[in-house]
Amino acid sequence: MPVWAWVLIAIAAAAALGYLVYRAVTKQRLQRRFGEEYDRTVEDRGDPRAAQADLREREKRRKGLNIVPLSDASRTRSTQRWQDIQSRFVDMPAEAVREADALIVNVMRERGYPVDDFDQRAADVSVDHPNVVTHYRDAHATLDRGSQASTEQMREAMVHYRALFEELVQGGTEEERRVS
Repeated sequence: MPVWAWVLIAIAAAAALGYLVYRAVTKQRLQRRFGEEYDRTVEDRGDPRAAQADLREREKRRKGLNIVPLSDASRTRSTQRWQDIQSRFVDMPAEAVREADALIVNVMRERGYPVDDFDQRAADVSVDHPNVVTHYRDAHATLDRGSQASTEQMREAMVHYRALFEELVQGGTEEERRVS
């Protein structure tokens, strides 16, 4: 076999190896960044490549958003509102869950997240807060059940909403907090 053929084979092998390494590194980076959300997206998409493309698209979309921390006044007002909602849970659990959801949406809007569509909100939040987006989805599912949800399910929804609420009002993103 001529030398040029061996060179072409070597180049093709190196390119294939480089591609495999790139895919492995990308997968590892996305798994580390998104945690459980990576696994959920793979399961939802049914294909790791499609899931990875989805997660990369979320990151790209997020970079185009201007997400800002809450002002001190807004943080104080939102925290007080959250405490009021929690205190009413015992007497009016369904109403408290609806109000908690509305407060989350309001805080997200103030931070700069688009809020028109729940699935898009969850996807956007998953980039900055991957450890609590599952809480958000679970709480919202309880809200969707409406009067079919038990009091225990509503209590769990409040716990889930609280996890996201605390992340959102802390200011900054999970990545920004890790760096500082």
